[in-house]
Amino acid sequence: MDPVWPFLVFGAIVLVLVAAILGLSFLLGQRHNDRATAEAYEAGILSTGSARMRFPSQFYLVAMLFVIFDIETVFVISWAIAFDELGWAGFIGAAIFIFILLAVLIYEWRNGALDFGPDGKKILRAYKKMRKEKTIKHTTHEVVVN
Repeated sequence: MDPVWPFLVFGAIVLVLVAAILGLSFLLGQRHNDRATAEAYEAGILSTGSARMRFPSQFYLVAMLFVIFDIETVFVISWAIAFDELGWAGFIGAAIFIFILLAVLIYEWRNGALDFGPDGKKILRAYKKMRKEKTIKHTTHEVVVN
């Protein structure tokens, strides 16, 4: 049976250090209530409205994509480090893994998970329509001379 006492000593040291740091912070910390204490300090802009506002679901989709591809990075780097030991079987497994994640990315992209701004095709259609109307106004403008 392994001795448990090193873990208990380590846990006790951690608890003592945490208590000491919190106690010193409480004793030595400044306590004041100036006029600007309750104001915003990061951007200098006073907050308005509620903090319980709704976000579009695309924010959560992007967060999930970030987590998925962050995990992919960890697995691919781990595979690259152990490449010599894994051989072709590891290469095939990593290729299948990357292919599945590529299929997920294409699926999410086709479902509009990455569409945040205005649609580029709609912008180009509106621009072409505006240019067409402008050229029609210039060509139909007649000059009447008396």
